[in-house]
Amino acid sequence: MFWEKQIETMPVKELRRLQIRRLKKTLRQAAKSPAYSKIFKEHRVSPEKIKTLGDIRSLPFTTKEDLRENFPYGYITIPLEKIVRLHSSSGTTGRATAVFHSTKDIEGWANLVARSMYMAGVRKGDVFQNMVGYGLFTGGLGFQYGAELLGALTIPSGSGNSKRQIGLMKDFGTTVIHIIPSYALLLWKVFEEIGLDPKKDTKLRIALVGAEPHSEATRQRIEEMYGVDAFNSYGLSEMNGPGVAFECPEKSGMHFWEDDFFVEVIDPKTQKVLPDGEEGELVFTTLNREAMPLIRYRSKDLATIFPEPCRCGRTHRRISRIKGRSDDMFILKGVNIFPLQIDTTLMNIPEVGTNYVVILERVNFEDRMIVRVEVRPEIFKGDLWQLENLQRKIADALRSELLVTPKVELVEPDTLPKSEGKAMRVIDRREM
Repeated sequence: MFWEKQIETMPVKELRRLQIRRLKKTLRQAAKSPAYSKIFKEHRVSPEKIKTLGDIRSLPFTTKEDLRENFPYGYITIPLEKIVRLHSSSGTTGRATAVFHSTKDIEGWANLVARSMYMAGVRKGDVFQNMVGYGLFTGGLGFQYGAELLGALTIPSGSGNSKRQIGLMKDFGTTVIHIIPSYALLLWKVFEEIGLDPKKDTKLRIALVGAEPHSEATRQRIEEMYGVDAFNSYGLSEMNGPGVAFECPEKSGMHFWEDDFFVEVIDPKTQKVLPDGEEGELVFTTLNREAMPLIRYRSKDLATIFPEPCRCGRTHRRISRIKGRSDDMFILKGVNIFPLQIDTTLMNIPEVGTNYVVILERVNFEDRMIVRVEVRPEIFKGDLWQLENLQRKIADALRSELLVTPKVELVEPDTLPKSEGKAMRVIDRREM
């Protein structure tokens, strides 16, 4: 049940003492970097002044913009010849950020991923197929190293080439997959096209899903489609990547590993630290990183920390499913809307298929939202009133959740663009 029982079930008071010791060590290590050396002098930061974990609130935040301003080597704390790995963000909204790892960092990261996978039920003897991108993206190598440390047979299949992915599953008896949730929905359509049923024609038993926010309804669809237990995972490249937080078999929030990360939740606007149980932006401090420790890093990911103990026996706290990123939220007619709200609503409607897209437009100085939804093929074989009723049903459900009225367009399966990577669900044309 436990990969490292002593750590995973460590009494909370002992866990807090470990965190404060590691926090002081992290601050001393961070001070060796050019960026933090300057920041600490400006803010008169000293590890000796940190007596309790609450004292971390006196330290300044670190942001993605800070990493960009000090690109590429401003935050490294050891000589370049001792650094063995670079990972990077996509840089889609600006210059990419670079994160560096020593051999010790890579070993620690692999152990966190192995701990997470073991918690979800993966064992030595499983055949693990890693269906995400390798290279600078952390999901590929992060899970690869963790699975190898755990002792599973690994298939580094990477992303895309759906028919080949299915062939690998059948040929080698894949039992565990790591997959982006939107691609899991797309891949199931390919199973259908070639006349196979993943529940009958594969040995799959566990799906590890992550890399993009998804709803509980989407997870349930994946479980039903593949006949697997699906576990939510969370990570961000600045905190290694995968292995930051993971679901246990209780599937009631994701345990974040408090021996390696100190986590706060803040109000994104006021930057005030919020108590457990309130939703806000996750802020991370690394506690065991050598090459590039980060202090109070603002993730922009929105979630809640659950204060209650988990029935699985682990003492590390849990975060909720990620609601989305604060910069993913869009405003329509004065209403704040998160893409995950739309996903939850649509995936709970049985007639809805596996793909949809949200288009935001401005017509005659008025904003409007169009939701194009693929529906099951039998819907288009029925009477016109069936389509109209379903259209009203979807519009009413979205209006109830979002408090704005979208225009719903129903389309046949395989009509909308497909993506074998992260799905682009929202297209905002209002500023074009």
